[in-house]
Amino acid sequence: MSFLSNSRLFIRALEPEDLDVLYRWENDTDIWRYGSSIKPYSRFALEEYIADSVQSILTVKQLRMMIVEKDTDMAVGTLDLYDYDPINLRAGVGILLDSRVRRRGYGKESLEMLHSYSEHFLNIHSHYAYIQKGNTASYKLFYSCGYKKSGLLKDWLKTGSGFADVIIMQRIGY
Repeated sequence: MSFLSNSRLFIRALEPEDLDVLYRWENDTDIWRYGSSIKPYSRFALEEYIADSVQSILTVKQLRMMIVEKDTDMAVGTLDLYDYDPINLRAGVGILLDSRVRRRGYGKESLEMLHSYSEHFLNIHSHYAYIQKGNTASYKLFYSCGYKKSGLLKDWLKTGSGFADVIIMQRIGY
């Protein structure tokens, strides 16, 4: 059984050749509204990030992996485990899919692989995600993967039109 691939996709560690696509995604201001980014990333900063990504999740408490289409060998997104807590066996989850491949089921397939990997190899018991209220696509994706709403953070993200609430979703168990 492979935890990092299925018939259409595989997930892998960051590679130096991912620089161009990461540069495009990280500097896409349309995506910034769903997180905490407020400034562009330089190529140099991303090169250093990729180089540092070889460090253990136990050390840096985060892990970013690329989602890759098997047929084209093209990176189509990223998966993140962040705020990894090896004592309480939990981690935050983030996903980004290139706009050109959304609505193909890649998000669900990728999250399922991430869950299998993190539960089997990292023993994670609780995955959680912060989703901006109104981000229906993300909400539906995480819900379809077994996440349930466990809280609401009022006025959590500053937006161009004020503040937005954030839904906390959680998936418990192996």
